[in-house]
Amino acid sequence: MGLIGRSLALSALLSAASLGGWAFWLEPASLFNQDHTIDVPHWPPECDGLRVAVLADLHVGSPHNQLDKLERVIDLTLRARPDLVLIAGDLVIHGVLGGTFTPPETIAARLGRLQAKLGVYSVLGNHDWWFDGPRVRRALEDHGIPVLDNRAERVADDRCAFWLAGIGDLWEGTPEIETTLASVPEDASVLAFTHNPDLFPAMPSRVALTIAGHTHGGQVHLPLLGRPIVPSRYGERFAIGHVVEGGRHLFVSSGLGTSILPVRFRVPPEVSVVTLQSARAGAI
Repeated sequence: MGLIGRSLALSALLSAASLGGWAFWLEPASLFNQDHTIDVPHWPPECDGLRVAVLADLHVGSPHNQLDKLERVIDLTLRARPDLVLIAGDLVIHGVLGGTFTPPETIAARLGRLQAKLGVYSVLGNHDWWFDGPRVRRALEDHGIPVLDNRAERVADDRCAFWLAGIGDLWEGTPEIETTLASVPEDASVLAFTHNPDLFPAMPSRVALTIAGHTHGGQVHLPLLGRPIVPSRYGERFAIGHVVEGGRHLFVSSGLGTSILPVRFRVPPEVSVVTLQSARAGAI
């Protein structure tokens, strides 16, 4: 091999090492507060500007995602001063390479620090059920965080009122959309959240916005090639961000932890802060 060949081989090796360091260390260890503003139908103008912090797929105990990282997540969330905090499932880990299991009681005790004027709520994810769904639920509720699996509550302050509907996980939680919404008045504004976004096609148009997690944004987003692995029957259709179909709106957070492999590439962990606005003419 000549000098040019050796130089090219060295450059390729250094590039691979740099990309590996980024994907398996720097990016998974990072943390961002990402703001998203969404104009949605069926949303009351008096609730314009409502800020919802979405914490999805905490997977505490996955690499670069221990309790100190959870404390950073909580601090970042509190600094964002959201009106409402939604924990979209998968608090624990299950089979993550290099992970260290953290009990749900320990996680929930830390999450008990979260505060928002309209409350902090959770649903359970498939990993929570695979471990012990009732135990995860009990841990959260013991620390003041209601779990709204297939349950709706009216949420209000002195100017804004709507219904928050939590739907059970698609894979493990027996989702009951119709039963959950049956308790909500027909003319009420509804914000729904669930773990798995694959429920979105079944959501009725009366739901202003559905919030979900589960996909981690695929964890890897390759230029030109997209997201090679997304745990969804719809591929990349509901992988990440704001999706509008038939006038119905979905937001999918890229989440905070990792699953299976401790890798993230161009899909950094984020505390998603969603600001809701009533849709203006032509906005949907």
